[in-house]
Amino acid sequence: MADMPDGAASFSLSLHTRITEIPSTAWDECAGAENPFVSHAFLSALEESGSAGARTGWLPQHAALHDSAGRIVAVVPMYAKSHSYGEYVFDHGWAHAFERAGGDYYPKLQVSVPFSPVPGPRLLIRKDAGVVAMALMAEALEQACRKLSLSSVHVTFCTEAEWTALGAAGWLQRVGMQFHWHNEGYGSFEDFLAALSSRKRKMIRRERRDAVEGLTIRVLRGRKIEPRYWRAFYGFYASTVDRKWGSAYLTERFFPLLGERLGEKVVLMVAEQSGKPVAAALNLMGADTLYGRNWGCRGEFPFLHFELCYYQAIEFAIAHGLKRVEAGAQGQHKLQRGYLPQRTFSAHWIAHPGLRRAVGDFLCREQAEIAEDMEALAERSPFREA
Repeated sequence: MADMPDGAASFSLSLHTRITEIPSTAWDECAGAENPFVSHAFLSALEESGSAGARTGWLPQHAALHDSAGRIVAVVPMYAKSHSYGEYVFDHGWAHAFERAGGDYYPKLQVSVPFSPVPGPRLLIRKDAGVVAMALMAEALEQACRKLSLSSVHVTFCTEAEWTALGAAGWLQRVGMQFHWHNEGYGSFEDFLAALSSRKRKMIRRERRDAVEGLTIRVLRGRKIEPRYWRAFYGFYASTVDRKWGSAYLTERFFPLLGERLGEKVVLMVAEQSGKPVAAALNLMGADTLYGRNWGCRGEFPFLHFELCYYQAIEFAIAHGLKRVEAGAQGQHKLQRGYLPQRTFSAHWIAHPGLRRAVGDFLCREQAEIAEDMEALAERSPFREA
């Protein structure tokens, strides 16, 4: 148990090197059911499959806040890291600058979902815990960082409310950008197309036609994702990662374990040629959002990435009454396919005053640049003017 801030004597903080040390019911009572990426099932699948751990440099230090009765009222998915890979909020420049000045940036504490640029809650607090737990968590994380003698704490892809609360506690605030699709009450994919400019409608129809030529598209959920599909998908994932980044964090065991743990929340878009899978896109379904995660392909199939990752996701969201599709990091090419720019949020506590000032100056400039970029992108919207 760690010491708590002054005035919070009735609470205590514990750190855990395995998520299984925290009961799944207690964790999920804090996490809620809206975002599957912060569920005990998802995070435990990462650890038990060997995807998040010593091999990949994501060492769990999950935090749990206990009240005076010993009840867990808040949890935080947190990792000690000796690098900045698999995060999608890049701080390599900060690390290099600090190390050139003689400091040690690593290890650091990372509050996030490993390998998943998915926005969502990070300070997971029971609904009946009130604002007290939120106010305590910022200082509790700072004290945990000091106790472990680490350089900094980074809360990435958090909610705007968490970003605001951490900023009020003196943390540095960072803004990023992703492209999300929003369901404006469409009854069908054609309804969505009707909202676009004529040129974009024609482009998407052409891409969809060319993408599926000679292929069969299947949308599989839960138990319908047979072991053969998971074996094929891991091959797609590994080959894609090898081409782009050179290191596959997620193990082969992770994917079937994910399907087993999350059931119908797992959605796999599969393209088959002559009965054999040739490409697939993995999604998780939350309360009102479909989250695109991993994609892979064997062979050259024009526009198939757009079909499986973007268009099939939109069709699924419309059919299931979901409000959004979040298709992952990067990619201005998503804009012309109906995915609009949205801000993402992260907050950072840095122990060294000099580095904190330098990073703060950088973030002010970066935030202005992102605001300009978003304004420019809004002018290139594919939707018809009202």
